[in-house]
Amino acid sequence: MSDIGVLRLPRTIEFGWGARAALPRIVSPLGRRAFVVVDPFLATTPAFREAVAALEASGIETHVHTDVLPELPVDSLQASAEAARAVRPDVVIGYGGGSALDASKLVALLLAHGGALPDYYGENAVPGPVLPLVAVPTTAGTGSEVTPVAVVADPARAVKVGISSPYLIPTAALVDPELSAAAPAGVTAHAGIDALVHAVESFTGRPLEPTWSTTPPVFVGRNLLTEPLSLEAIRLIGTSIESAVTHPTDRTAREDMARGSLLAGMAFGPTGTHLSHALQYPIGALTHTPHGLGTGLMLPYVLAACAAAIPEQLALVGQALGVDGSAQVAIRRIADIDRAIGLPHSLQDIGLTREQLPGIAELALGSARLIAITPVPVDAALLERILEAAWSGDLASLLD
Repeated sequence: MSDIGVLRLPRTIEFGWGARAALPRIVSPLGRRAFVVVDPFLATTPAFREAVAALEASGIETHVHTDVLPELPVDSLQASAEAARAVRPDVVIGYGGGSALDASKLVALLLAHGGALPDYYGENAVPGPVLPLVAVPTTAGTGSEVTPVAVVADPARAVKVGISSPYLIPTAALVDPELSAAAPAGVTAHAGIDALVHAVESFTGRPLEPTWSTTPPVFVGRNLLTEPLSLEAIRLIGTSIESAVTHPTDRTAREDMARGSLLAGMAFGPTGTHLSHALQYPIGALTHTPHGLGTGLMLPYVLAACAAAIPEQLALVGQALGVDGSAQVAIRRIADIDRAIGLPHSLQDIGLTREQLPGIAELALGSARLIAITPVPVDAALLERILEAAWSGDLASLLD
C-alpha cells in the first residue's frame, strides 16, 4: 500500500434515487443565469424538461445547448463556448453522459480563461478556477462528474487528447440513479465496464511519490485515500453489472452501478488509469468503437501481463468480485463479466488486423501519464505481446 494520500472532490456530492429534484437548490447559490449542456437525445426527455422547468420556477434563467457531438471535436467545443459567451452565464450545468459532462467542463474553462483548447492540452495547464459547474450524469460509467479530466478529438492528433487539471473538477455533482434506468443495454454495458476498469486500474496502478513543495501531477497513482473507494466500487459494479444489463428495471442494480461509478470516479480522479486506457485510445480511433468496449476488452489482458507485479492487489480485487484465490482467478472473473455483458472476445472481433498491432503499441507508448502509473515497466515489446494475445483472444498465453 502506498503511504501517501491524495483526494480531490467537488464541493458537494449528492446521491440518491430522485436526487435530481435538488438541482435548483444546488444551482441557486452559484448564480441566476445557467448554460445547460445536454446530450441532444436527452433534451426531449420528460426528466430533463422537468429539470429545466424547476430551474426556471426557482428564478434561474436557463439556456439549453444541445450541440454536443460524438467524440467532442475540438472545433465544436470552441463553438459551444462562443454560444455560452453570448448569454453570459453565471454557472454551467452538464447533463448527460461523459461527452456532455466533458463538454460542460471545457465550456466552463473557455468562459473563464478564453483562448483555444489546445492551449490547455496536457496536465496542469489551466491557470485557475473555471466557471462554477454542476454535473448531472445520466449513465453509470465515466465518473466525469467528479474527475479533473476532459477528453477531446483533435484532427491534428492521431488519438484523443486530454485536458487535466484539478480546476476542472465540478463544483457540485448530482447523481440520480433513476436517470440511468432508461439507458439501452449496450450503453449500460459499455459505460458500466469502463467504470469497473476505472476502479481496477486505480487500485492496481503504481503509486508515485509527489514532491510536496511543488505542484504535483494531476494523477499520482494508487494511494491510501483512494484504495477503499476503488475496492468498494469494484464490489458494487462487479456484483451488479450483469443484472443492470440483462434486467434494466432492477432498481438495486441501477443504484449499485451509479454508486460504483461515482466511487470509481472519486478514486481514479487523483490516481489516474493505466494500460487499458493507453491501448484503447488508438484502438478506439481505428475501430470507432465505444470507449468502454475497448477498455473492458483489454482489461483482462493488461492485468494478466501485470499480474506478477501486483499479486496482492489482484487477490483483493478478486475478493471484491466475490471470488477467492489467486490473481489468475480474479482476472478470469473479469473476463467472465466481459462475456456475460456481451463484449467482443478479441480485437479481431472489432475489425483490427495483426498488421495494425505494432502501430497501436507505438501510439499507446505516447500516453506518458498512463504509462507512468502502470505497475510494470512498459516498452513496445510488452504492448505488442498484450495486443497479440488480445487479437487472438488467447488470455491463457499471458497467464501461463
